[in-house]
Amino acid sequence: MTTHMPTRTGSPLRQAALILGVVFLLVGVLGFIPGITTNYGSMTFAGHHSGALLLGVFQVSILHNIVHLLFGVWGLAASRTSPAARAFLIWGGVIYLVLLVYGLFVNYESGANFVPLNTADNWLHLVLGVVMIALGVLLSRSDRRTA
Repeated sequence: MTTHMPTRTGSPLRQAALILGVVFLLVGVLGFIPGITTNYGSMTFAGHHSGALLLGVFQVSILHNIVHLLFGVWGLAASRTSPAARAFLIWGGVIYLVLLVYGLFVNYESGANFVPLNTADNWLHLVLGVVMIALGVLLSRSDRRTA
């Protein structure tokens, strides 16, 4: 007779939420570091006028960095339980796909581009949305089988 003992690190579903939470926190912090974020002096709180580029590629603002930090906190908190981790991965992925659609239709030079977004952000949002939803769905299936 074997018994299933929970691991200290949790299920793969919870680990995925934890890893993504840490990555989002790291990205949020890096967005505030001059040098890693180029044109740092031109960063604005929000809007398309922010000329700051994380890693010289992704347009960021103070608001954009705060959103990454909030996603990081959400991911860390969600990693405590499987249902919360699943919700973070799936709903977080949905939010990123909505941001993708928004980024595809908003004029980059308009006031409506308040986050701000550029083409590199759109591609990243596509990848994040698909990966997060896939992880949430696929890992929750394996999580249910092992429970």
